[in-house]
Amino acid sequence: MHLAYPAVLAALLFCTGLYGVLARRNAILVLMSVELMLNAVNLNLVAFDVWLRDTLHAGQALTLFVIAVAAAEIGIGLAIVLMVYRDRGTSDVDRLRDSVESDATDDAAAESAAAEAEAETEAAARAKARAKKAEATA
Repeated sequence: MHLAYPAVLAALLFCTGLYGVLARRNAILVLMSVELMLNAVNLNLVAFDVWLRDTLHAGQALTLFVIAVAAAEIGIGLAIVLMVYRDRGTSDVDRLRDSVESDATDDAAAESAAAEAEAETEAAARAKARAKKAEATA
C-alpha cells in the first residue's frame, strides 16, 4: 500500500477536526473534534510505522499512549463540561466566555459598591464621634 492514501485520509481527518474546533460553539462537539484530530495523528503514526518497517513498532506503541491520553482527556473534559452545564445551564462556548466576562464585571462592581458602603459607614461613624465630642465640649 502507498503511504499517500493514509496520509491524505489523515490530513482530511485533521482538517475536519480543526474546522470543528474553530467553528463549533458546543463544548462537547469541540471535544469530539479534538478527538478526531488525535485519531488523524494516530493514523499517521501507524502508517509511517508500517512504511518504515520499524522492528520496534515505535509508531504503534506511541499510538497506544496517545489513545490512553485521549481517553483520560475526554473523561476529564466531559466531566468539566457537565459541571459547567449544571452550573450555567449551557455548554455554548461563546455564552460561557461572555458569562465569565460579565461575572468579572459584576464582581468588580460589587466590590466597588461594598468599598463605597464601607467608606460611607466610616464617614458616618466619624461624624457621630465629632457630634459627641462637640456635645461633650458644649
